[in-house]
Amino acid sequence: MISQRMEDMLLNGLATLVKPADEVAVILESNTLSHALLLMTSNKYSVVPVIDNKSHMKGLISMPLIIEAIMGIEDVQFDKLGDILVRDVMDVEYPVVREDFELEDVLRMLIHSSFVTVVDENCVFVGIVTRQEILTGTNRIVHNFEREYDVSDKRAETLL
Repeated sequence: MISQRMEDMLLNGLATLVKPADEVAVILESNTLSHALLLMTSNKYSVVPVIDNKSHMKGLISMPLIIEAIMGIEDVQFDKLGDILVRDVMDVEYPVVREDFELEDVLRMLIHSSFVTVVDENCVFVGIVTRQEILTGTNRIVHNFEREYDVSDKRAETLL
């Protein structure tokens, strides 16, 4: 379990680690792969959340999934991009937590993902917690810890 004090240091005055949904690039499940590719390329993302028209979280779409969907036996069939819907190739197994998540759960998920999606009790997309945000906080702690806190070695104290 992560102590509240350590979590507070990681947040460093922020109300939350969640990047809100209105600041996150998302794609509708009903969009074509062509639209997804355009959105992802123009924003330089390799993976984005997929939602329905009521903002319910549905999955993730990634560049490898798009390329795999248009791969032929001998070449890439780019003309198929406009015919295939995101819902037909998206990954429906993805890291997700509720708004009242435990930081420890998010940290475990971020080992294997660049972000964790956050949803409300109705599975409506609320935002994401990014590995970058966690690493930024960790970097701040590592560089400022001894300036802000008195540190003693508990093992050395028990030997005395």
